[in-house]
Amino acid sequence: MDLEALSGIGAGSRQAVPLSPLATKLVRKGIASGRRLAEIEAEASGYDRPLPELLSRSLFLTSDTLAEAEAETLCAGLIDPLSEPPDPTLLSRLGPDQALRLGLLPWRRVGGRTIVLAARPEGFSRALPYLTKIFGSVRMAVAPADLIEEAIVTAALVARAEAIPPARLSARGWPGRKGILGAAVVGAILLLIAGLSPKWGLYLAITWALVTLVLNMGLKIVAAAAVFASRPDQPKVDPLPKRLPVVTLLVPLYKEREIAGHLLRRLSAIDYPAPLLDVILLLEADDHLTRETLAAANLPRWMRAITVPKGTIKTKPRALNYGLNFARGRIIGIYDAEDAPAPDQIRKMVARFAARGPEVACLQGILDYYNSRANWLAQCFTLEYAAWFRVVLPGMARLGLTIPLGGTTVFFRRSVLEEIGGWDAHNVTEDADLGLRLARFGYRTELVDTVTGEEANCRAWPWVRQRSRWLKGYAVTYGVHIRDPLRLLRDLGPWRFLGVQILFFGTLSASALAPALWSFWLILFGIPHPLSGALPPAAFISLSTLFVMSELTNLTVAALAVRRARKGGLVPWAITLQAYFPLATLAAYTGLLEILWRPFFWDKTSHGHSITPQEGAIIRSVRPTQHPV
Repeated sequence: MDLEALSGIGAGSRQAVPLSPLATKLVRKGIASGRRLAEIEAEASGYDRPLPELLSRSLFLTSDTLAEAEAETLCAGLIDPLSEPPDPTLLSRLGPDQALRLGLLPWRRVGGRTIVLAARPEGFSRALPYLTKIFGSVRMAVAPADLIEEAIVTAALVARAEAIPPARLSARGWPGRKGILGAAVVGAILLLIAGLSPKWGLYLAITWALVTLVLNMGLKIVAAAAVFASRPDQPKVDPLPKRLPVVTLLVPLYKEREIAGHLLRRLSAIDYPAPLLDVILLLEADDHLTRETLAAANLPRWMRAITVPKGTIKTKPRALNYGLNFARGRIIGIYDAEDAPAPDQIRKMVARFAARGPEVACLQGILDYYNSRANWLAQCFTLEYAAWFRVVLPGMARLGLTIPLGGTTVFFRRSVLEEIGGWDAHNVTEDADLGLRLARFGYRTELVDTVTGEEANCRAWPWVRQRSRWLKGYAVTYGVHIRDPLRLLRDLGPWRFLGVQILFFGTLSASALAPALWSFWLILFGIPHPLSGALPPAAFISLSTLFVMSELTNLTVAALAVRRARKGGLVPWAITLQAYFPLATLAAYTGLLEILWRPFFWDKTSHGHSITPQEGAIIRSVRPTQHPV
């Protein structure tokens, strides 16, 4: 190529006009002539607009083409910040707002220097003193301007998704110096007692186990009495409002090849106007399996998939926080991958919100299992779920206690959800934490008589892993909120404060200390109990009576609940719950130990193992809906 083409000299030109290095590179790449580029540069000198913008508009160039030419001109690296996301800690030091104003993105630390992405060297040079003050030694790499902007916004949303709730109400930074010191002191005291006097250690363990046994049994009895002795205080069917709201359903998915087809069919059967239904399928960035599965599906227009970028953690609540940014509805609902909701469920939730005042910020549906006959474990799990969702939780709601939410079939007023800080991305039982946080902010949760079918985790070790995550989350939730017990007491009041102690600390204690109570089974086998000499015979009789009352309470509540679920055939299996609950103790130890080395690890439960005709009435009742407007 000759000098004339590069310098912009043409016929009749008296003087060569040197082109900028970027324009020269574009000429060499054959994108435009030297004359045309000289004209654009002359035009740029008279406008308060950057040259790349004029080049893009005049020559219809993409930002990728300009960035590639700029990188070649500067002999710098060309980075795609979307496929290779930036280090969020670097962006937080500069600040997303400042990064957008400067058009610069602190990307990664490499070889002791911070790589800063820029579309043009001029912008990097102007900001160099400021960048050096913040990051020390810096070096420029090139990225398209639009990708820099998108990456900044995405990284800001990811960072926000991981840290929305206030620090005092979040598990991030768990357990902290005070938590570690407190746990170490308590552990040392317990070990000292057990070492100096094993009998006293066992005595204290049994005493506390009995206290939690009595409290948990009392809660179940009072809750059952509240449910069966009181009449419902709301009409059977709430009227729909005249103006129906948009409802967003957030559905987190991860490695769900087996369940995806069933999920799409079930969501398509929801009886709510399609223009007012906004379903967001949340996919993790590394989940190629689910993405490929959905790519082969024909998603309806009211359903879309959003990829959650990589971050410092990977949890369901983090995905929900990220998805909330894209939600269009005033009501936000949560479903899991294996859920089979009743077709009229959304209408019931919308109607209940309309019938209640703003203090009712959350509605929880009833969860049940469609594979309850799969095996013995599924039958016991169904009995336990029935007792929880059809007796204990409704009773707690009637008693005015704090409701720990379920992870699915839960609906929120969006304004309240955003007010209290969304989900805690660092809590693996985000549902229980959110229920407690709603109560602390003065809001109420109600249960709605609408059922979602789920798949019972009916394999032993996966069941233990799932339950260990739940109990680990209970421990983290309790630890977070009890950090300032006086403030928690002021927020909740004495009655609900007591309920939180029974629910969270009582549940954890009962699961962890159950072996201390099992020691009394030794007497049935003719083996003297270690405390035989320390306790009078009357005490053993009292303890035996207490154990029998506890088992009768569990059996009665489970039997009544499963009959309310119209699964009376499972009642005889309630007697086998005595062999089922020890699995929870194994899960408790697994979860409590896991807190020490990976408190934020989300042990994902796989689904799709029981998609059979046993889905029964829930699935057989599903039919395509016309979605009238």
